[in-house]
Amino acid sequence: MAAQGDQDPRIARISSAIRVIPDFPKKGIMFQDITTLLLDTKAFRDTIDLFVERYRDKDISVVAGVEARGFIFGPPIALALGAKFVPLRKPKKLPGEVISEEYSLEYGTDKIEMHVGAVQPGERALVIDDLIATGGTLCAAIKLLERVGVHVVECACVIELPELKVCIPIISNTNMLSEL
Repeated sequence: MAAQGDQDPRIARISSAIRVIPDFPKKGIMFQDITTLLLDTKAFRDTIDLFVERYRDKDISVVAGVEARGFIFGPPIALALGAKFVPLRKPKKLPGEVISEEYSLEYGTDKIEMHVGAVQPGERALVIDDLIATGGTLCAAIKLLERVGVHVVECACVIELPELKVCIPIISNTNMLSEL
């Protein structure tokens, strides 16, 4: 890991490519818009490269992307690592037999689902999403994968909202930008 003063210059480029939109989708929310990152080919490539560099030697066989923006970052990372990509989706989005994990929201609950047979016991997974807020979705992803015998190596996100309390006690890399 780079020390704070020795931070990789790519991180600043990535960070500056993410647009913050106040009061979206409702008043008081500071929305982290990655569409501007995706328009900046250099910053987008840097994002993928940093993840690949971190996970290249960790024997990852599965990259599990959390709907929906984990689907943007997950496939190129999976291809570069020689791993398969497994989408973790909202309910009723996957055809065929699925397993699901429920998690709590501020008001109510939600679920994520995965195809039965998409992963095998003993596989090593990286869970990827664009942003970590409270960590509820990532916790559900971990539980879902571990329930079928997959070892979750780490969860990784491009953006962290440090003002929120994260509830992921077992993950060592929940934010690429703050960790590298």
